[in-house]
Amino acid sequence: MPFSASCTVRRFDRASIEALNPDQLGVYGIFREGQWIYVGRGDIRSRMLDHLNGDIPCIQANRATSWVAELSNTPKARERELILELSPVCNQRVG
Repeated sequence: MPFSASCTVRRFDRASIEALNPDQLGVYGIFREGQWIYVGRGDIRSRMLDHLNGDIPCIQANRATSWVAELSNTPKARERELILELSPVCNQRVG
């Protein structure tokens, strides 16, 4: 199942990411209209800041504009499920 419809869509920018509380573990998806770019897991705020700062060049190359996240007690399994379902262009491997 894709990200829940109740997930808040946020702009892929520093202000929206820094507004998050640190130490929230879960999964997140980065996208632009009509295309999933990347799905990841971990400390959502920390990982999203890493991506915004260019740790994965593919994300910037695909002009990410938005992101969603969900908290999860099983982030590795949930990440795998989302990657298989959404086929984000910048994920080179599953899990």
